[in-house]
Amino acid sequence: MHLRIEKLSTLLANQIAAGEVIERPASVVKELVENSLDAGATQIDIDIEQGGMHLIRIRDNGSGIHADDLLLAINRHATSKIKNLDDLAEINSLGFRGEALASISSVSRLTLTSALHNASGWQVITQGTESDPQLAPAAHPQGTTIEVRDLFFNTPARRKFLRSEKTEFEHIDELIKRIALSCFSVSFTLKHNQRLIRQYRAANSLAERTQRIASLCGEAFVENALQIESVAVDLKLSGWIGLPTFTRAQADLQYFYVNGRIVRDKLVSHAVKQAYHDVLHGNRYPAFVLFLEILPSQVDVNVHPTKHEVRFRESRLVHDFIYRSLQDALVKLKPGEQTVTFPVLEMETVSVNPSIHKDYQPRKESYSSFRPSYAASPVKIQEQAAVYQQLALETVEQPAGTPPLGFALAQLLNIYILSETPQGLMLVDMHAAHERVLYERLKKTMQENKMKSQPLLLPLTVTLSEKEIRAIQNHLTIFQQLGLVIEQMSQGSIVVREVPELIREGELTQLIRDIAADLVVYEQSSRLDEYVHHVLGTMACHAAVRAQRRLTLPEMNALLRAMENTQYAGHCNHGRPTSKLLSLQELDKLFLRGR
Repeated sequence: MHLRIEKLSTLLANQIAAGEVIERPASVVKELVENSLDAGATQIDIDIEQGGMHLIRIRDNGSGIHADDLLLAINRHATSKIKNLDDLAEINSLGFRGEALASISSVSRLTLTSALHNASGWQVITQGTESDPQLAPAAHPQGTTIEVRDLFFNTPARRKFLRSEKTEFEHIDELIKRIALSCFSVSFTLKHNQRLIRQYRAANSLAERTQRIASLCGEAFVENALQIESVAVDLKLSGWIGLPTFTRAQADLQYFYVNGRIVRDKLVSHAVKQAYHDVLHGNRYPAFVLFLEILPSQVDVNVHPTKHEVRFRESRLVHDFIYRSLQDALVKLKPGEQTVTFPVLEMETVSVNPSIHKDYQPRKESYSSFRPSYAASPVKIQEQAAVYQQLALETVEQPAGTPPLGFALAQLLNIYILSETPQGLMLVDMHAAHERVLYERLKKTMQENKMKSQPLLLPLTVTLSEKEIRAIQNHLTIFQQLGLVIEQMSQGSIVVREVPELIREGELTQLIRDIAADLVVYEQSSRLDEYVHHVLGTMACHAAVRAQRRLTLPEMNALLRAMENTQYAGHCNHGRPTSKLLSLQELDKLFLRGR
């Protein structure tokens, strides 16, 4: 059967476009609120009824729409935000396609009312049909109000896929939360079924912004977060990042904005993961609210219908900037300089006295869960660790004045060091602290001596896709820097002839495949570094002082001084805190002093 080509009707074309842009009521709210923000609104009120299925009303105090443009506004591909191709290459607004109102009006009963400054208001009403909408005068202050009623009333197949009223409103609530996190100067109110649910007042000062972050992400996040600001040429990264001890079981507290637009980007996720990989506890996720400012010409926001994804022109530069910015902030976390309250980790605690309970056994650290999947047969850790036992606790000359971690007073149960500081009492987990000190020393030694390669007795052949082999060929210098000697054997395979001595006992085939996959997606890979660091971390764990070892005061002070001169010393390489300060104020409160 031969089918002829026909041009789609305007209504059908709009409904197909609506399928790309309008998934559920929250999608409508997103498009309309972004239009309000583009109009310069400082107050946006959102009224929702029945989860948005019956009514969505967005009212703003923005610049408004000219009366002569109201009918044009609901046409497809009509917008005031871009004029020519050059504008498309440098987008400064949240919306720009001119599809939202046309798509929404094709699947709902839409009423659009607007007024300019010191001008009369006008209104246009559509019923989701091809009949010509009528323009009429209407009383309205400066700004715009859009009412969307009976969403998907003329597309029942779409309507039946909507969830319950409660679920649909939860999506809208989360959306407004995400928008409010980036638009501090804008006030928002959110009502559901005539009941006020959220009210976010404009936040202009740092204290007000911090308070908004606390109201949206929780007080615990603010109490356990670092505020960062990093600037490079044409790039700026600012926001809040959670401490390594404040982590989540899911990636549910991760918000990233590019020029005010919230995005989900695998390149960004990889950069954050890489920055945290040395300090995260187990399979946990960091928490963050980050804002990246970049020249509009350096980012393409027109790669996804809902604009959730972006493409950076210099992706590797952006990746490295985010990674370095977060890493520098985490490196500066010095023990003794943080007075935050660390959350309780899900770990076994010891609350008994070993001198009384003869059956007492100190908690044994087990880090097998941190091992990469390709670390099935690592080097003989115990033998390697024995070499570094000599790095232990040499006596050092104590500095003049009072150092950040103070001076040791005693040991508690031969597990914790108690140290006196001007701020109060510092408790130090001696095993976790010594483990971090040794780990950083091992990394430094490895970097200074580079990775010594050894030829494989039997060269390893690895089969890969053509795309992965091309990526390897384009990044051979990376492999050489890592101590891997690789040659292409055929169109679908490579041969590995030399590898670093430290990983030769590992599962090399999977490691090479993981590196190749990273190169295809990110144009770089940290797999080998992460694996080597895992081995070094295990060596440091075995070489560090254990619980039940009694230390002399000079040895305790030597560990404290070493911590003060070690990067990431606030946490062991598995993310556990190494120290906790009990301030004088906390101690006074504990003993009711001053009452």
